[in-house]
Amino acid sequence: MKRTLLAIASIAAGFAVCAPAMADLQLATAKNCMACHAVDKKLVGPSYKDVAAKYAGQADAVAKLEAKVLKGGGGVWGPVPMPANSQVTPAEAKQLVAWILTQK
Repeated sequence: MKRTLLAIASIAAGFAVCAPAMADLQLATAKNCMACHAVDKKLVGPSYKDVAAKYAGQADAVAKLEAKVLKGGGGVWGPVPMPANSQVTPAEAKQLVAWILTQK
């Protein structure tokens, strides 16, 4: 009985740790971010791992990237501009950027 409870607790803890990461990947998918970006490879835009590496340790990274998610931008990763994302709210942009910056 104790082993069963311990196994159930371990599985539940694993889901609790993975849930935030999966939720943010689901949000990125729902907001069409994954049409141009991937976690670990370049598509139209840079991979999220490359974005996280480029902005690692920059104090203003969150604010800078939130603005790019909402308003779009260009010239940082090449000639293809990132369009504005009117379907993303400021709170969602903050959530997405926080997740992106944890990719390694």
